[in-house]
Amino acid sequence: EVQLVESGGGLVQAGGSLRLSCAASGFSFDDYAIGWFRQAPGEVREGVLCFSSSHGSTYYVDSVKGRFAISSDAAKNTVYLQMNSLKPEDTAVYYCAAGAACDYGGRYMDSWGQGTAVTVSS
Repeated sequence: EVQLVESGGGLVQAGGSLRLSCAASGFSFDDYAIGWFRQAPGEVREGVLCFSSSHGSTYYVDSVKGRFAISSDAAKNTVYLQMNSLKPEDTAVYYCAAGAACDYGGRYMDSWGQGTAVTVSS
């Protein structure tokens, strides 16, 4: 069974950092594009950034450039989203996904995690 499980969300003050984890089971991240998406209260889901071996990292939200980054641990089959200098507007439920290719809407993503909530207080 293919499964993605996120963790690491929580409440943090503005300017703080969080590292979200996305652990995969049933498949290896090595063969897939990995995306992080978020959905703020009352908003539609948006792509944040995505990594593929063919194109590297693609940022979909300009405001996270220089603050967010994807990394991975192959031995743990886990992908991370390091989030620094967090702002209140980063408050959302964050989802990881895996699929054939990256795009803003996640239409090529086949597997999705359940989401982890991030709240940034001002």
